[in-house]
Amino acid sequence: MTIQWFPGHMAKARRQVTEKLKLVDLIFELVDARLPYSSRNPMIDEIIQHKPRLVLLNKADMADKEITREWIQYFQAQNIQALAINAQAGSGLREIVTVSKEILAEKFDRLRAKGVKPRAIRAMIVGIPNVGKSTLINRLAKKNIAKTGNTPGVTKAQQWIKVGKELELLDTPGILWPKFEDQEVGLKLALTGAIKDTILNLQDVAVYALRFLEKEYPGRLNERYNLQHISDDIVELFDNIGTARGSLMSGGEVDYDKVAELVIREIRSEKLGALSFESPAQILVNKE
Repeated sequence: MTIQWFPGHMAKARRQVTEKLKLVDLIFELVDARLPYSSRNPMIDEIIQHKPRLVLLNKADMADKEITREWIQYFQAQNIQALAINAQAGSGLREIVTVSKEILAEKFDRLRAKGVKPRAIRAMIVGIPNVGKSTLINRLAKKNIAKTGNTPGVTKAQQWIKVGKELELLDTPGILWPKFEDQEVGLKLALTGAIKDTILNLQDVAVYALRFLEKEYPGRLNERYNLQHISDDIVELFDNIGTARGSLMSGGEVDYDKVAELVIREIRSEKLGALSFESPAQILVNKE
């Protein structure tokens, strides 16, 4: 499966990011804490080159806390600082300025030694669509400056935003790569809403989600849908969930589209609890 979804403003955004790099001290790379690897743009390393970076694992409240800790250690092992945050609730945001100062301490010490007066840190926020950039900006700025929405691709222009006296942010539109060849990455992004629901067949996404839950969180799957056992037959599993939750058509037949929508909606709304869809160990195994 090769998914094509690369609106013109995203191609423009990549050029703008490259052009604006020289204006900033630091990159804030925002990822989804539930899938920190799959929600990273593979072009980011190439685009930002050697610019210092802070990875922000957003929506950490929706992710498995233990696995999030493993991800922070994973990034630190690559000499990349990482923080778990929840932009919606505002948790973890105070640490962003503190850690940014630590990352840039040597640079600002050199500037002071040259007689340059201290100034606000200038940072650029990058990330794929619908990962929470606008929500983060509004929280940091303490006002609704950036547009927000649950639809990928809401932000379409760049703007500077002042965050107190210590930080200035350059927002950028979400950047998603032109295509991704890995089917599992596409399914994870669809499951969390990073790409539009119209792009993939929701039944395929739900099948992926159910098999993932069966492997990693079977107890939650059983409890949520009152299952006596998790069937190896995916049709039977859909039937069991549809019957338990009343996702039926006239005549009593299970409506598989409704079951797919139900499963995806309940995962996104945390009805099955905090979930992480990948761990560093899984990613390292897949790379080998």
